[in-house]
Parts: sequence; C-alpha cells; structure tokens
Amino acid sequence: MNEIDIHAALKKYFGFSKFKGLQEEVVKSVISNNNTFVIMPTGGGKSLCYQLPALIAGGTAIVVSPLIALMKNQVDFLRGNSSEVGIAHVLNSSLNKTEIKQVKKDITDGVTKLLYVAPESLTKEENVAFLRSVEISFLAIDEAHCISEWGHDFRPEYRNLKSIIGRIGENIPIVALTATATPKVQEDILKNLNIQDANVFKASFNRPNLFYEVRPKTKNVDGDIIRFIKQNNGKSGIVYCLSRKRVEELSQILQVNGINAVPYHAGLDPKTRVKHQDMFLMEDADVVVATIAFGMGIDKPDVRFVIHHDIPKSIESYYQETGRAGRDGGEGHCLAFYSYKDIEKLEKFMSNKPVAEQEIGQALLQEVVAYAETSISRRKFILHYFGEEFDNETGDGGDMDDNMRNPKKQHEAKDDVLKLLRVIKESNQQYKSKAIVQILIGKINALISSHRIDTQPYFGIGKDKETEYWMALLRQVLIAGMLSKDIETYGVIKMTKEGENFMKNPGSFMMTEDHSFKEANDDTVITAQKGGAVADENLFRLLKDERKKLAHKLELPPYVIFQDFSLEDMSLKYPVSIDELSNVQGVGEGKAKKYGKTFVDLINRYVEENEIMRPDDLVVKSTGSNSALKLYIIQNVDRKLPLSDIANAKGLSMDDFIKEMEAIVYSGTKLNINYWLDDILDEDQQEEIHDYFLESETDKIDDAMKEFDGDYEEEELRLYRIKFISEVAN
Repeated sequence: MNEIDIHAALKKYFGFSKFKGLQEEVVKSVISNNNTFVIMPTGGGKSLCYQLPALIAGGTAIVVSPLIALMKNQVDFLRGNSSEVGIAHVLNSSLNKTEIKQVKKDITDGVTKLLYVAPESLTKEENVAFLRSVEISFLAIDEAHCISEWGHDFRPEYRNLKSIIGRIGENIPIVALTATATPKVQEDILKNLNIQDANVFKASFNRPNLFYEVRPKTKNVDGDIIRFIKQNNGKSGIVYCLSRKRVEELSQILQVNGINAVPYHAGLDPKTRVKHQDMFLMEDADVVVATIAFGMGIDKPDVRFVIHHDIPKSIESYYQETGRAGRDGGEGHCLAFYSYKDIEKLEKFMSNKPVAEQEIGQALLQEVVAYAETSISRRKFILHYFGEEFDNETGDGGDMDDNMRNPKKQHEAKDDVLKLLRVIKESNQQYKSKAIVQILIGKINALISSHRIDTQPYFGIGKDKETEYWMALLRQVLIAGMLSKDIETYGVIKMTKEGENFMKNPGSFMMTEDHSFKEANDDTVITAQKGGAVADENLFRLLKDERKKLAHKLELPPYVIFQDFSLEDMSLKYPVSIDELSNVQGVGEGKAKKYGKTFVDLINRYVEENEIMRPDDLVVKSTGSNSALKLYIIQNVDRKLPLSDIANAKGLSMDDFIKEMEAIVYSGTKLNINYWLDDILDEDQQEEIHDYFLESETDKIDDAMKEFDGDYEEEELRLYRIKFISEVAN
C-alpha cells in the first residue's frame, strides 16, 4: 500500500492529517505482514498502530487485551467513528448466546475488522475452531509485558499465547505492544512469542513536560495533599492510594475541605464507578481518589497532577500512573509521598507468595526505594531503568524534577568507588547490593560467614562510612554504567567494561548524598496529644491567663471553658479565626462561638507581634470518622432512650459510651441526660456533686472520687459531669 493511501486512511478513519512519532513506520510494518514489536509509552498513540492496519487490511484482526474496561472503551471509540456497529466486537465471558452468534455472523460476513478478546477466550475449543475457519489479518497483543514474569504485571495465561496462535493458523503475523518494559522484559516477550525476527520500534520513555517530586510522608500527609490541591485550584488531578479504605477516607476528607473529589475503586458497584469516571472526564469533579484500578485506558488529556499517597510496587507502575498527567503536552506535576514504612507494608503483603515471585517483587521494590531516596535527576533514573541514556544538559526536560531544581552538594568519591569495585570484583561478583554494603562496612551475617568472606582482606574496608552512604554510591555507580544488575539472579551486581576501565584508569567521580527519609519514618506526630509537650510555652501561658479571666467573669471553673489539651493544641496551631478554632482538639463549633472571640483575638495579636510563621495556614477539617456515631447518640438521647440501650445498639461498653458522650459535650454540644440521672441520683446528691464541680479547680474524676471518699460510683460522677458541662459550659 502506498504512502498516500495510509494518510488518506488516517484522515478517513481518525480525522488526523499526520501521524505522531513512530506511528507511520509501525503501521507500514504491520501492513507488510511483518512481526512487529512496539514499545511506546502511554500517550504515544499506541492503539492506532494496530487499529489503522486492521481497518485497511482484508479479514479480521484479533486483539488480545487483559482488561475488559479497556476493550469496551476501544470498541465504543471505533464504533463511534464508523457507520457499521459491527466494525469492532468484544468476545468474552460477558456475552450471551445470541450476542455470540451476532459476533460470529459479522466476522463471517467481513463486517468486523477488530475482534477484542481476553486470553482466556482464546483457550476455548469452539472459539479456536471458529477462528480457524475465517480470514485473520494479524494478531495484536496489547499490554504485552504481561507475558514476562520479570515484569510488574505477570499474567500466566499470557505465557501460552504462542501455542494458541499456532492452533488458529500457521503464519499469522504478530504485533506485540507495551507501554512499559525494561530491557529484560522486552527480551522475554520476543523470546516467548518466538518473534526474534520482529521489527522493533522503541519510542523514547522521556515525558519532558512532567515534573517529578518526592516528599517525606508524615502524619500530616492529608494536610500536605489538601494544600497542594488548593494551590492548583480548579485543575484536574488523580490521587492514588493503595487500599480501598484509604480511598474512601481521603476522598471524604478532601470533600469536607472544599475540594470537589470522588472515590474510585474496584469495590464500588459498576454504576457508581462509571458515574464517578464520567464526572471526572466531564469536569463535574476536579479530583479522583483511586486505587490503581483507575486510569487504564482513560484518555483525559488535561490531567494536571498525579499524587501518590502511597508509593507504588514498581517503577513500571509509577511510570504508568504518572504517565496519565499532561498527555496534551501541558503541565503535569507528579508528586509522591514516601516513607520506608510503606515499603515494609508492601513486603509484608508479598510474604505469602511463592518464593520466585517474592524475589522478583523484592527486586522491583528496591528500585522504588532507590528512586525515592536518590538525589540525582529523577528523569535520568527512570530512563536508565528502561534502558535509555539521558543527558541532563542536552536532554528535553533535564531540569524538571525536585533534585535538579534543588541540587544537593557533591563531593569527590573516586577512592570510595575503587573500594566498592574492588569488593565486587574480589568477591567474585556474586552478591546483591545489600550484601555488598555489609561486606564494605564489615557486618557479618550467615551468608557472609558461610562463604568465609569475613576472613578476606577487603572485608570492612569501608567501615568509616554509614550503610546509607555506600548504598547511595552503589546506585550512582550503577547508573553511571560501571556496574549492572543481573535480573535473572534477582539483582546480583556485576562489573561492566566501564567498571573494569575505571579500576585500571581511575578518574573523578562526583557523588551526591541521598535524601534521608528518617524523619518521615519516625511518624512525627504534629498535633499535641493530651498532656503532650506544648509547642509555644509563652502563648500557652497567655491563653491560661485569658481562660482564668473569663472563668472569673462568668463565675465558672476554668476547665469548663477549654480544657488544658485544647489550649496546648491552640499554642501549636495558632488558630486566628472562629472557624479554625473549632478544629482544635476538644473545641467544637458551639464552644468556639461561645467562648472563642477573646482567644482568637489574643492569638492574632500574638502572631503579629512575634512575626510567627504559622505552621500551616491551613487547618485540616476532619471528617470526624465517628460523626455518624455522635449524631446517633445525640438523636437518641434527645428521644430519651435508656443510655444502656443506646450503648448496646452500637456494641459499646458503658465506659466507652460515656467517653463518646464526654467528647460530645466537651466540644460544645448539649446533651440532656436528666431523664437518666434522676433515676440514679436524688436531688440532694445532684446538688452536692454540682457544688463540688463548680468550686473545684479541676474536673478530674480521680480528685472527685477522693473528695467523696466512696459515696459515689465513678460512673455516677462521670455521668453527672456530663450534665454539669452541658448546662454550665454549653
């Protein structure tokens, strides 16, 4: 087929006047019946590479794809571009007998140009027999990385495709396509499909418009995400989380904080999923919070940011998920939150898998750790992982990541590189990174002592430096090409020619220290807990004085106004409005409005006079995960139901139930439990307890128990205290 025809077909079927990147060469290869292997990153227009040839060629093309949603999207798209409904069909387990009959008729009549199938459908005898009887133009395998057990998404049913294709027909041309494949996975695909003669087309993995950034993940990660989204107000974005539960929680927190977000995960019913996906596509929602179930084949060109609340399991997944940003060539900010604790969680998930799978999973995870902790160009790191060279001086997007914008200082590490290479060479190139570092710092473990490495002269030659230092150096020497990782042995480190040359003629090697994420792993708790340390002692003192003054004026005990831990939280968060004050621990809207004015004014003055940088000009509103429980309690106390019944209905012990009621009244909401108290305490008893609390310096129950010396049960005093706070404070 000549040039003009291909361009005419492109215009006719897709409305484009020119091809993008490598598309034209790929289409020509497929039309000429050659085996073809396409490695084209997300957003490169991979599907057109087999759709166009299928529409031009005689017969029907079979497209193998692992995802039903993806097949459906493409079939809808092809039907939308054609007058024939039968132009494209899906053949899978969701069809009934009548529908299957229609599909077969359309293929036999020559109407259908593309037939999408899951690998399982090809194993069914009746399907194989039918496909043998019709003309097949070629067979395309989308997401071909599923073939390789070294990949991040291995699917065993993909391994048998070659033998299945053989049963359908002798010389059917094969087109394999993938968006993410390391050199090892690429080799595996060609070998498994037995198409080593294929024309290979490899687009660059570089997405120059994407900006990569990694931040430490602390307890305040929700606040960090909210702040980032608010700084990018009105833009479309995706937030990825590992678990469905976290997706639900985070999407609620975003909504409460005024962000138009919807959740998406496989646990939602199909109708809701489709609705949320459409809301995102139609811009009725700005942000979708999702598990990785979201985004496969979603072609929204103007996603402006992708946030990873949890770090993914592999660089491939990370690359694919971040690749959903900025497909139109515009801005795309990729922000990941990293804490080693998340890595440990992922390791735990893997521990019940078969050993070989665990080993591969481990190797993939270690690459993610290296990516997060590295201080070299993140773009260079990703491209090296996919077997591509990148020069930050001349390469497109060379300065587009946090490490290039804020470089860490470098130092000469020639002598240390030589020590590292010596250890690898003299220990016969048979260890993974972790063991090599242990040999360098002289740390003995079972493996090292069984190989008697600890008796060698090079054992411990690097003990003047930390483990982290050597790990960082090893990663940088790897990326510089002096070492390589042997994938088949799950990451054993080998020397390359460049490494040998460096040992013979050592030159300068400038090293940058890795980022330390230790702080992120200490689970830094930023809010003051009850009785915790006070952030700003001076402010705390002033607030206590203010409380005393107000208490005196209102003739109330100070604790009735705000408890100590609420003042501590104020001296940490510096709330400067009633709205912000109501988010302080133990202060609700009611209390903030009733007593808050003078406190907020005081904090405002204090912040200005002392030029204080507030930790955060954003106070994150919580969804109050138990707000439903609070509401339930308030409503049923209103209906004067026995307290024991309310507690039982929610499966709470009386102790826990009283705690919930205490939280409600201390944050400023009234609860009238007189109907219950009148049954257990007479009028004189109530008056006696009332006077005690009114005159006492503290509302601590222990002190009250001492004062009454066994006259009352703890439960009675706690219940009366609820009435007291409710009536006197609220």
